[in-house]
Amino acid sequence: SCTMLQATAKLCCGIAHDHLRRLPGKYFSPPLQPQEKRTEKRALKAMLRVLFTLVCLTPVATSPEPAGDISPCHFSRVDLSYIAQGERALQQALSILQQHTSWQTETKLDVGAVVSSATLPGLGKVFRTEVVLAVPVAQLHRELFEKIEQMPQWNPTLSHVKVLQHVGTDTLVTHEVTAPSPGNLVGQRDFVSVRHCGRRKTEIYLVGTATHIEPLPLQEGCIRAESRLSCIVLQPLAGDPARTRFTWLLSMDLKGWIPVSVVNRVLPQSQADFIKHLCQHLSVTACP
Repeated sequence: SCTMLQATAKLCCGIAHDHLRRLPGKYFSPPLQPQEKRTEKRALKAMLRVLFTLVCLTPVATSPEPAGDISPCHFSRVDLSYIAQGERALQQALSILQQHTSWQTETKLDVGAVVSSATLPGLGKVFRTEVVLAVPVAQLHRELFEKIEQMPQWNPTLSHVKVLQHVGTDTLVTHEVTAPSPGNLVGQRDFVSVRHCGRRKTEIYLVGTATHIEPLPLQEGCIRAESRLSCIVLQPLAGDPARTRFTWLLSMDLKGWIPVSVVNRVLPQSQADFIKHLCQHLSVTACP
């Protein structure tokens, strides 16, 4: 806790003061032998490094702390690692969206979305799907992040979504299991992911990436797949804030012995299915 950090800092100061009193000089004790000097200096440097680290980690208590993901003292080391994973995924997605322009159009889906793809270092093939939805950003944020556990109620391709851990207000650790489907070449998969919500001006970024911290045991009948990167961008349509430009980057490692050609068909189709089910759900919830 922050109190413990402050107490440890005071302890280091006290110990350092004792070492300083013993350094040779006009107003200090008699000179030390060379070996003693080196030992004292090493000890003092080590304690000062600890003290510096503690001071940097301890927030300045000049005013009451605001609510939200502000002070690192609210989180454990594992919590902070989840937040860091989410932030790295967000920065990676932003870099792709801002710098990469050579997208190759794959197809137009029956939900009005356009799918394009690009092969990127470290991610392999990334699929980008874009569509305009007739709902505001805030509603989509609620459905896709705040109410994520309710997804299987309207998305039949999922059988289970569970939030394993809430880390502040903007980071989740989730476990998702796909629904069994007769004739499905891929078979059931499950995912353990960090999901993170980021905001840039009027846009909301919902990113996800596989996590290996405290993983769940493997599920019987499922293969543990990994999301390399998933990023849904929710952007209010210019001149019409009641509509949202929905952009989705997706790169996954489905594991198992699946031909690349099958994976390259399955992933964009899964995006199309998700958007179709989402639109159906939103149309029902919009009805009086």
